[in-house]
Parts: sequence; structure tokens; C-alpha cells
Amino acid sequence: MLFANSTPMLWLSYYGLSLLVIVAVYFALTFLPRLPRLVLTWTVAGAVWVPATFRLPLIEEGEFYTGWAPSAMVAAVGFLENNGSALRGGLMWLVLGMALGALIGVALWWWRRPGEAEYVTQEEESDDEGESPRRREPVIG
Repeated sequence: MLFANSTPMLWLSYYGLSLLVIVAVYFALTFLPRLPRLVLTWTVAGAVWVPATFRLPLIEEGEFYTGWAPSAMVAAVGFLENNGSALRGGLMWLVLGMALGALIGVALWWWRRPGEAEYVTQEEESDDEGESPRRREPVIG
């Protein structure tokens, strides 16, 4: 059950809040053209959403706690603790997530861009009618 264990609820709330952040980033970048806006938004999404494993030492000698956390947090804690293996693992997943996010942004731009076929059909339709492709105003009377 979702409420019996706090870890799934923690991840669910994290992804819900991060989705709000991603939407805010997209709308904050409205001054950019569509391609850079999508690439930057999905790069941030990749950085926020990709998890990485971590390993923390416990009080007892030789025992460790392992788990999953966002790769940006794993890399930040690895940097602050001078833990090279955590930093390397977190940065590897962070860069991989950012690259994958940028590729998704380019793919979305490529998929949703206006194609040349639409313009060709509009020109052909206007040539068939013998009129210019400009908008005609309605006439009363």
C-alpha cells in the first residue's frame, strides 16, 4: 500500500513537486524560441528526475545503508563529504539524465514543428481557387 511505506510517498511527492518546477521553468523561458526552450526545460527535467544509488556508513563498524536519491543530491552530498565514488556516480547519472533530457527536447521540437507539407498544401489550395492566400473579409449586403 502506498501509505504503509513512506519511501513511495516521498518519491511521489518529489516527482509531483518537480513537475511543478519543470512547468514553471518552461513558462519562465517564454522569451526564448521554442527549440532552446524545450531543450533547456527537458535538460532540467533530466537533471531533476534521474535517480542514483548512494551508500552511507552507519554507526556500527562495517555496516552501510544503501538507497536511491535524485542524482543531483547524490552528487552534491558526495562533493560536500569529499566522497569521490558518490560524486562520480551521482555526476555520471546527472550528466546522462541531462543529455537524455536534451535529446527528448530536440525530439519534441522535431516532432511538433510545422512541416513543409502543410505549406505546400496551403499553396496548392490557394492556386486551385485562383485567389491569393490572404484572408478575405466578410461582406454584408
